[in-house]
Amino acid sequence: MSDFFQNGIITTLHRLRERPLNELEAELENFAKERPIALVLPCLYSELERPALAKIVRELSKVRYISDIVIGLDQATEAQYHHALEYFSVLPQRHHVLWNDGPRLQAVNSKLAAEHLAPTERGKGSNVWYCLGYVQALGNIEAVALHDCDITTYERGLLARLCYPVANPNFNYQFCKGYYARVTDEKLNGRVSRLLVSPLIRAMKKLAPGEPYLDYLDSFRYPLAGEFGMRTSVLSDLRIPSDWALEIGLLSEMYRNYATNRLCQVEIADTYDHKHQDLSADDSSKGLSRMSSDIARGLFRKLATFGVVFDPGTVRTVKACYYRIALDLIESYDSDAQMNGLTLDRHSEEKAVELFASNVLKAGSAFLDGGEETPFMPTWNRATGAYPEVFGEMLAAVNLDRGDAKSVAPATAPDTALAPIRLQA
Repeated sequence: MSDFFQNGIITTLHRLRERPLNELEAELENFAKERPIALVLPCLYSELERPALAKIVRELSKVRYISDIVIGLDQATEAQYHHALEYFSVLPQRHHVLWNDGPRLQAVNSKLAAEHLAPTERGKGSNVWYCLGYVQALGNIEAVALHDCDITTYERGLLARLCYPVANPNFNYQFCKGYYARVTDEKLNGRVSRLLVSPLIRAMKKLAPGEPYLDYLDSFRYPLAGEFGMRTSVLSDLRIPSDWALEIGLLSEMYRNYATNRLCQVEIADTYDHKHQDLSADDSSKGLSRMSSDIARGLFRKLATFGVVFDPGTVRTVKACYYRIALDLIESYDSDAQMNGLTLDRHSEEKAVELFASNVLKAGSAFLDGGEETPFMPTWNRATGAYPEVFGEMLAAVNLDRGDAKSVAPATAPDTALAPIRLQA
């Protein structure tokens, strides 16, 4: 349980008591009559092979206030797409599987690319972008939530608390960010948030004191959480980053488009765990090394739009300030862990900080040397302006893919371990 302390400039909705889930869901069912709610699930086909997603689907099968579930499926062959339809068929809600690698949606992508509007990089960002476009194409959705498909501690109360702030017609929030403690029974997790984002924001506040955007980011308890909810009116003018800075980029877009009193963060779980990325110290294109570089570069770019001037000297200053602040925070985290009977590997924590510090310097240098890249995918307002038929063609592509799959047997039988989920009473 948390306290009721409000920190920073963003309203925090706490988990102050164990409110019965049936009460919360009953309210959401009433809200959904006025404000229909959809859920977006971006996933790789490989996540169908893991127990986390099976548990998520079982929990979602009990949810009655969600009208539509939009599943963005990446890295799937035709046979794997057929199996994904069977896998998700147990969901009682209307559900739509976007086979992003299929020829029909690839044809839509090609038409967008001809107008220089398609995502230039495949990944979670492009998956989410297409899913949010599809939600708009459905036309009858007023609120949408998104969460990852690798949450090993998932229970449906997480979704209820995530939807509540944007589904409640008595609230004025346009966007809510989920947060939680990244703690297991044994250790502290959340290395990128603890050891990169928080100290980097505080380092940049020394370079640009009084910059409101940095105060805004520093108000979020867990800025890298992959769970958020929003009103669908937000979606048409939303620019989504194409790299691993998706979560920070979304927060930045909300800051650009809305007053802070229309935004909130909500505590959605007491504990939270998911698939962990490797540090990938020897390969900057993967894991937490890639993530840290993208996040740092995104922050340099965003501050530049607010008039903060960077040169090689200021980039080195940011790196030096970051490194000192991050090392001091390790001491704080170690004390917190010891008092709670948790373990913290000081050596691995400092190795991570050393890697992140190097990547901050490289990201700043890359920002100074670049300037030609387009870091955000276009808004759907722009996409539909250039390609008015895009929503209709996306709907048709998904429907035709599903119809073909029902009439054609899979080319290869899926692994028996990936059989449809059998719901237990």
